[in-house]
Amino acid sequence: MAAVLVLTTRMVTQAVRTLVEAWPIVLALTVLAGACAAWRVARSTAARRRAAERLAMLRITLAELDAMDDHAFEEAMKNLLIRDGWQARRVGGRGDQAADVIGDHPHLGRLVVQAKHTAVGGKVGSRVMYEVKGTSGPVHKADHAVVITNGAFTRDAMKWGDQHKIHWLDRERLRRWAENGTALHELLRLTARPSRFNRAA
Repeated sequence: MAAVLVLTTRMVTQAVRTLVEAWPIVLALTVLAGACAAWRVARSTAARRRAAERLAMLRITLAELDAMDDHAFEEAMKNLLIRDGWQARRVGGRGDQAADVIGDHPHLGRLVVQAKHTAVGGKVGSRVMYEVKGTSGPVHKADHAVVITNGAFTRDAMKWGDQHKIHWLDRERLRRWAENGTALHELLRLTARPSRFNRAA
C-alpha cells in the first residue's frame, strides 16, 4: 500500500509539474479554441442576418410564380409570410386538410393559407372555400383563413368567401403582395383579435 501511495504521489507530482511547465501552450490552445468558437458564432449570426435582410426585400413576380410547381408555390407563400413578420411553415401535402401554409403572428393570431397554383386563366371555385371554412378553425385553430391563387376565382367563390370571412387573393391581389411588397395583413385588413380557440389545449 505504501508503495502504491508513493507511486501515485510521484505520478500526481509529475503531472502537476508537466502542467505548470506547459501552461503557456495550454493557454494558447484554450485561447485559440475560444477564438475559433467565437468566429463560428459570428459567421453564423452574420449569415442569418444576411438571410433575414434578403428575405425582408423579397419580391416575386407573377411570371416567376406562374413558372412554379405546386410545392414551390407553397414555399413562396411561406417565405412571403415570413417577410411580413409571420412565423410560417409549409404543411401542404397528403392529408393537409385544406391548409398548405400556417402562419402565426404575435398580434394577429394564426393564419391558414390554402394555395391554389393554376394555369394562367384558371379559376378556383366555391368548393375550395367550403373546405377551408370547414377546417381552418376546428382543425387548425386559425383566426384567419385565406385562399391564394395565381389565377382567378369564380364569382360565387368570391361572394361566398366574403360572406363567410374566408379571405381570397386573386392574381391582381397576389401581384400587390408578392411583387409590389404590400404586407398581407395590410392587404387583407386583418386586425388584432384574441384567438377564438384555445391553442394551448
